[in-house]
Amino acid sequence: MTGVECWEKAVEFHGHECPGLAIGVRVVEAAKKKMGITFSKDEEVVCVTENDACGVDAIQVLTGCSFGKGNLIYRDTGKQAFTFFKRKTGEGLRIVLKTFKGNMDREHRQEYLLRANIEEIFDFKKPHFSLPHKARIFTTQICGKCEEGVSEHKVRIQDGKMVCLDCFQDYSRGW
Repeated sequence: MTGVECWEKAVEFHGHECPGLAIGVRVVEAAKKKMGITFSKDEEVVCVTENDACGVDAIQVLTGCSFGKGNLIYRDTGKQAFTFFKRKTGEGLRIVLKTFKGNMDREHRQEYLLRANIEEIFDFKKPHFSLPHKARIFTTQICGKCEEGVSEHKVRIQDGKMVCLDCFQDYSRGW
């Protein structure tokens, strides 16, 4: 798929053009170039995204990494950083958007991101965390308060009952 085709596919999925989507398209291009990743039908490729911004949509549609399959993991640091792993080899690469120095309006920033050399817009680093485990299937428990189903690994015990995170009232003394 050409760069233009990737952009068009990402725009169609995301719903509009924007600089954030351009970041995601270029991140995927960089991961393909540097690691040789291909579309992940299952969990062959894992992406850990450190943000929940527009670029993540491009990663989903162009790599096959998704929250539902468990090979797109959200690690909320607020950074434009994306770590890709190949599950078969354990190879990993962290791709971080470089700090932008300059003044461009939204349209020019998008064009710059789409056309600049990937070495100019990203830093490439060794991941500082390990390849995440494969996705697991958990048993559903029933919340003792709201009676909704909840995945067992998200249950808390309160007043002797299993409760969901929404019903759980945390207790803290401010430490």
